Amino acid sequence: MFGYVKAYKPELRIKEWEMYKAVYCSLCRELGKKYGILARFTLSYDFTFLALLQMSLSDGFPETERKCCALNPIKKCNYCKNKQADLSFSAAAAMIMLYYKLLDNIDDEKGISKLKYLLLKPTFSRAYKKAVKDNKDIDDIFKEYAAHQKAVELQENCGIDAAAEPTAVMLSSVFSMCAADEFNKKALSRMGYCMGRYIYILDAAKDLPDDIKKNNFNPYKNNENFRADAERQIDICIAEAIKAFELIEIKQLKNILGNILYLGLEDTAKKELKI
Repeated sequence: MFGYVKAYKPELRIKEWEMYKAVYCSLCRELGKKYGILARFTLSYDFTFLALLQMSLSDGFPETERKCCALNPIKKCNYCKNKQADLSFSAAAAMIMLYYKLLDNIDDEKGISKLKYLLLKPTFSRAYKKAVKDNKDIDDIFKEYAAHQKAVELQENCGIDAAAEPTAVMLSSVFSMCAADEFNKKALSRMGYCMGRYIYILDAAKDLPDDIKKNNFNPYKNNENFRADAERQIDICIAEAIKAFELIEIKQLKNILGNILYLGLEDTAKKELKI
């Protein structure tokens, strides 16, 4: 994912902010422990949200302890003592998505940029294989997403709805894996779909100037009113994601998740699009 799904700090209570950071740091530690030090640099707020979401649906409140930061030993951070399965799921999803993103960059880039990704491929290929070993279902989702996205980008005059569909379907499938019961699965699937559209539309609108310069695919290329269209679509995506979120039977961490959905998504969109 792209780092767009994050909390709005001014409206979080101190204990909630500390828990949010603890999950973020725990995911960083999990990535490094399982997939190597370079994996830590792939950490994003989006996968922190995924970890929080899964924790919110499981029994037992996350417990924390203070340890030295692996990247900065003189600094101490809070880490989750339990919830290992939730962190492992998010870390595996992050590594698998990164691998497919790496393959996409190798196909799209040229010159020095392409060489950079080619040099990184062996390292992340090993991490990818390790992640897939116990998470075949996640790999199937991302493999289908990558193929779907590539097919969409080959279409002439592809609009934003068609272009955003693979990301929406992918996130819908990943989110639905967080719950065991059918009711929550349906609500999570809908929330994931709307948030997937939000992520893609925001990223496309933000990257348009660079994509035009590099002659990369972007569904907004021929849309003179792309900014207004993106703002309208983003507002709809946030509203629909919130409706689905309100149906989910959350056991804990609801205030943090609510902060991200009610305030964080809108705040991030405004900052990225300079609204």
